[in-house]
Amino acid sequence: QVQLVESVGGSVQAGGSLRLSCIMSKYVYTTNCMGWFRQAPGKEREAVASIYTRTDMTYYADSVKGRFTISQGDAKNTVYLQMNNLKPEDTAMYYCTADLGGGCRPQILPVWRGGNHWGQGTQVNVSS
Repeated sequence: QVQLVESVGGSVQAGGSLRLSCIMSKYVYTTNCMGWFRQAPGKEREAVASIYTRTDMTYYADSVKGRFTISQGDAKNTVYLQMNNLKPEDTAMYYCTADLGGGCRPQILPVWRGGNHWGQGTQVNVSS
């Protein structure tokens, strides 16, 4: 069974940076989309950033545009989230997700609700 394993998050002050990584335990050729979602206490899970792995087309939530960057590793089984200029409102549990079924297309990234595989989550805390 394929697993997604996120790196350990962390605690930073506002304005700081963190880099999250997500490793897929086994590369699956039909993985078209990978991404990051987050959920803060008392709030619904929301999309942060996603990537169409065939072309590196990306999508970002408005709240993180210009501050976060999603990218994939050369081995195609890893996705990164570089987070700069972090704000207290970025505090949340961050989840990596991937669609291994081959059905994800780049045009759906803005409304993509995640794939059929999810990581356990990693906590990011940003203090003011």
